[in-house]
This record gives sequence, C-alpha cells and structure tokens, in this order.
Amino acid sequence: MAAMIGSGQTIKTGLQPTLSHQRGHCRFYQTPISTLTTENWRRRRSITVASCSLHHNSENSLKSHCEKLVHEFDPEVPIEKALTPPSSWYTDASFYDFELDRVFYRGWQAVGYTEQIKEPRDFFTGRLGTVEFVVCRDEKGKVQAFHNVCRHHASILASGSGQKTCFVCPYHGWTYGLDGALRKATRITGIQNFNVNEFGLIAIDVAVWGPFVLLNLERKMSPDYDVGDNDLVENEWLGSTSELLKCGGVDTSLSYLFRREYTIDCNWKVFCDNYLDGGYHVPYAHKGLASGLELDSYSTTTYEKVSIQSCAGGSTERVGSKALYAFIYPNFMINRYGPWMDTNLVVPLGPRKCQVIFDYFIEPHLKDDKSFIEQSLIDSEKVQMEDIILCDGVQRGLESPAYCSGRYAPTVENAMYHFHQLLHSNLCM
Repeated sequence: MAAMIGSGQTIKTGLQPTLSHQRGHCRFYQTPISTLTTENWRRRRSITVASCSLHHNSENSLKSHCEKLVHEFDPEVPIEKALTPPSSWYTDASFYDFELDRVFYRGWQAVGYTEQIKEPRDFFTGRLGTVEFVVCRDEKGKVQAFHNVCRHHASILASGSGQKTCFVCPYHGWTYGLDGALRKATRITGIQNFNVNEFGLIAIDVAVWGPFVLLNLERKMSPDYDVGDNDLVENEWLGSTSELLKCGGVDTSLSYLFRREYTIDCNWKVFCDNYLDGGYHVPYAHKGLASGLELDSYSTTTYEKVSIQSCAGGSTERVGSKALYAFIYPNFMINRYGPWMDTNLVVPLGPRKCQVIFDYFIEPHLKDDKSFIEQSLIDSEKVQMEDIILCDGVQRGLESPAYCSGRYAPTVENAMYHFHQLLHSNLCM
C-alpha cells in the first residue's frame, strides 16, 4: 500500500482497508487495485478505527453484564439460607459465551477414551465450544492432540474417528503428520517469508487418566511431558478422590462396549443439576430405578472438584450391591454399579441446548452376555428418556417470567450447591 501524500492527491493501492472483511476484531474491505483520493482514504480509515472501538466497547459491556449476573448468586450463604443461581445463568446468550471462556477453556476436560486411540494411527475428533480438536496416537504410540484446523485457510481437517497415516486437508491438500508437522503444502511456489516449521498444527495439552482422555486448552506442558503421568492430572482434575474412584472400580480393567448420544433442549447446567440433587427426584421420576436402590442409604460427599453420591443396591443384577455416582467438575459423570460403568459427558451447544454422550463399559466376564446387556440397556434408556423429559421441562420453566431463583433442599442437594459454588469461583476469575 502506498504512503499517503498531500491533501487531494491520489494513492495507488493494492489491498485497501474497508469494512467488509473481518480480521480479528477489526473489519477491512479487500478491493482490487484502484485509485482513491486521500480524503476518501482518511474517511475509510476513520470508519475502520471507529468499528474497532465500538467492538471493544461492546465486549466490555457484555463482560460487565455477565459479571453482574455472576454476583447475583452468593456462594457464601449457608445452604439452608441460599438461593439457587438466577435463571439468567441458564438462558442468557452472552452468559453462555462467558462460561465457555471461564469454565471450559480452562483446566482439564474429559473428551474421550483410550479405547478410541488404542492402536497407532487411531484418531477421534470433537468440538468444545468453538474449539475443534483431534486426538490421535502417532506411529510411535504417543498420544497427541491438536486444534483440528488447517493452517492454510482454516478448513476442518478430520471428522469422526478411525485410522489415518496423516491428516490431509480436504480443501487444498495441505498435509500434516500425526505429530502435527506440516509435511506438504501444495502449489506455494513463489511464497515468501514462509517457514514450514512454523505452520504445523497447533498443539493442545493432552493427558490420560485410567480409561479417560483429557484436554487442557490453556496450559502448556513441556514437549517431553508423558501423557501417562497420572500424578500430574490426578491432583488438578480429581484432587483427593483418585484413590476413592480406583477403589470403587473405576479403572482400565473394564471392557468398552459402545456409545449413545442425546441432544437435549436445555442448558448444560440443567442436566448437571438434575444429576446432583442427591437422588431427590429418583422416587418420583424413576420408579423402575428406585425399586433397585435402597434410597434411605443415599449419601453425598463433596471434595475439591468432585462430588460422590452412593447408595446401597437392591436385588437386581444390573445395579448390584452398591451404586456410586461421581461428578467431576464441570461436566463429567462416572456411574459405577454392579458389573457396569457408564459415563456421561455433557457438552454445551448453546444457551438452551446440550449434547449428553453416554459411554458404556462392563466387566470382562459379561461382555459376551448379549441378553443381559440388551436388557440392561433397555432399563438404562428408560431412565435417560425420563431425565430428558425432566430437563426439557425445567428449561422451559427457567425461561418463564414466573421464575428467577429457587431454594436448595439442604439435606440432599449439597452436591448441587457445591457445583454452583465451583462455577461461581471460575466465573469470577
């Protein structure tokens, strides 16, 4: 772009800033070579600067709005006197974006299972908020994770799961190794100031604990970090509960069976709240499940970022003698009962929509018992459908002008209160 000369003279320009193409938070036009008077150039430049300023002011305003909503909940009040978070936490679009940044883009997040990347060259993909990711096991057996975005023109690289020897962009054929390195950039003859070593895939920190694969979008580990170093993750993700979960049968000895996914018309926290009510809703909404549990024995204990609910089982083989329900903040649940373990990953999709991913595991001696597995899944599906109806109804109620905040049942809903306190802490960071 030529430098500006005196007033009224013309400037020859190749790419002229205007207001139709976004770069970051500022907007620019890109027009072909043309001639513009310096007066017009100045006018367009002032509009561009004003656009950037307005966007910045808008961002600050939304942040102030969300922070105000955060402080409408008081986590210091004893549960006996506390109000639940306001309905705006579950309905406000800007609050949803605020949560993604403060809750999901920080700390360790469960995203999958080691069974999905059991062999070299196995991979799976996913999305968390606006983050597209791919997890793979490279040729040397090392678990890797990257932003699933081509560095050329931002195309998504891979989809679904399976096996690959490399990631080839479907748009222009740029090719990356399973270690993230750029192996091939097509038709770039004449490109300048281009360092191939600087255009590999953007790495994401990945870790493995037991059968679970975790990502951390904010932290940067040493390149020599061992993803199997459980001690590092245990403290940050599970705190003091790792041994409790291991003793409760949460380990790698179970056989992975399959996955079921449910899209629910509710905010992600509605599903979590339902899970964390200490069995309060079970005798009313899940009569079949209730018949296999001794609900008088139900107990809840909260830890750093985990709550564990447990209950003695009845006579059914599916539930066994004891059921353990562990909630790992912010959105992961582990249910261990009888010979079964199922996990629930609650993925936020918008202010009033989430996806809940159920993965089922079973003790190896029963993995070929088709009739037992089939009947157990029928029972499980019934519970899920009952919960979906509840969560849908709660979301609709939260959007009603008749509701703002509710109350806690102090003897049973302490895990829910603990969840809200952890949320408040994150949202204030």
